[in-house]
Amino acid sequence: MEAVILILGLLFVAFMALGVYVSVKVIGAAKRGVDRTITQARRTVEETTLRAKSFGQVGVAGELAQLRLSLRTSMRATQEALQAGVAEDASLSESLGLFERLSVHGRELDDELKRLEREPDRATVASLLPGLKQRTERITHSAESLRWAARDRARQFADDDLAALNTQIDVEAGALRHWTVEEPSAGAGAGAGAGGGAGGRGGDRARSAQTGEEGPEALTARDPRAQAGYPWQKAVRPETTN
Repeated sequence: MEAVILILGLLFVAFMALGVYVSVKVIGAAKRGVDRTITQARRTVEETTLRAKSFGQVGVAGELAQLRLSLRTSMRATQEALQAGVAEDASLSESLGLFERLSVHGRELDDELKRLEREPDRATVASLLPGLKQRTERITHSAESLRWAARDRARQFADDDLAALNTQIDVEAGALRHWTVEEPSAGAGAGAGAGGGAGGRGGDRARSAQTGEEGPEALTARDPRAQAGYPWQKAVRPETTN
């Protein structure tokens, strides 16, 4: 009895531990989903605001917003392209590592541009704009190089696979149409034999016509009614002279 109670107690504790573990996992997944949704919403709001500032404001504020928008758009597009490609091409993992290092510089530049948007000294900010533009161009150029290289690599793999598939399909189509392949010599010999046979039959008919001989009987039997007399009648003997 004590053993049964002990086993039931252990099962209860195991079920409780499993329930706690599953609950923690579910809560963690839900929290990550909420955090991801909040991050995406915040990003969408920030980019919409930057887009509005870049088109609606002039001067230093508009240029800063345009730099931030260009930087964030290029970095996000490159990140999505590399993360999508590394699942199929493991060699892109090194490129993804390089992009992570580049992202550190991108985040630092974005934070700096964001601080300068609130800077009241517009003259100083205007003097810093050439250097900020150069840093932005360098980072976006590196990001675009990685992105387009990954896309070109994926497209080249797709082209190679398509070329190999086309070759296999052509071979299979040729095998399915094997009856269309004829030997020229056999065809020519058959044509010559047919021509010779036709010529021979024509010559035989011509010679038969000249000599007055009848040709071979046709395969169709003659009609008995077309004969002059009946089979039981005797042939008429020719008259003889004494």
